[in-house]
Amino acid sequence: MNLEEYQIVAFSVAMALLGTLLILPPGIALAWLLARRDWPGKTLVETLVALPLVLPPVVTGLVLLRLFGRRGPLGEWLDRSFEMDVVFTWKAVILALSVMSLPLLVRSARTAIEEVSPEMEHAARTLGASGWRVFFLITLPLAKRGIFAGMLLSFARALGEFGATIMVAGNIPGVTTTLSVAIYQHVQLGQDETVWKLAAVSAGIAFVVLLASEMLLKKKR
Repeated sequence: MNLEEYQIVAFSVAMALLGTLLILPPGIALAWLLARRDWPGKTLVETLVALPLVLPPVVTGLVLLRLFGRRGPLGEWLDRSFEMDVVFTWKAVILALSVMSLPLLVRSARTAIEEVSPEMEHAARTLGASGWRVFFLITLPLAKRGIFAGMLLSFARALGEFGATIMVAGNIPGVTTTLSVAIYQHVQLGQDETVWKLAAVSAGIAFVVLLASEMLLKKKR
């Protein structure tokens, strides 16, 4: 691979990793709420969280574009309050990757938390442990394999994201071009050699990440 292709791969991995890390705290918190609490509208929240899994990614990208564009409610507020542009910047890449990969993290983390015995948590509370201590000393350590597997799945999903990214971030060389977008671009240009090189790198990274996730889940079982 040439320098430009290395830069695209490095940028894609960095954006996918950063997006995964950014959704980790809210993803785990949401997973815990769904696993351990009941409240009005819980089913609606579950549906909204899972929606990016079934919606065409382009539709998700259109929604993000409408929300975070300069004339959108969130984009206008960010521009007015912080002079921050999101759409068609690297921030839009992270936004798209985070939204598309969040459902996988929440689903995996929720399953892992549900498998932690509530009796153990209750016993710790009866011994005087606060809710935070119970979470960090019992729930989180016992659920960590499932959560980490969810992180790996989210990273793999983010690395392969295309539809939402192209809508909200575009294809600006050196700024927003991800691995998937670059593959599409080279297909359009008929550059088959580059296409197969980038596709092989993408498939190789995804294979390693998914293999690690499966090994973690098997070890957990």
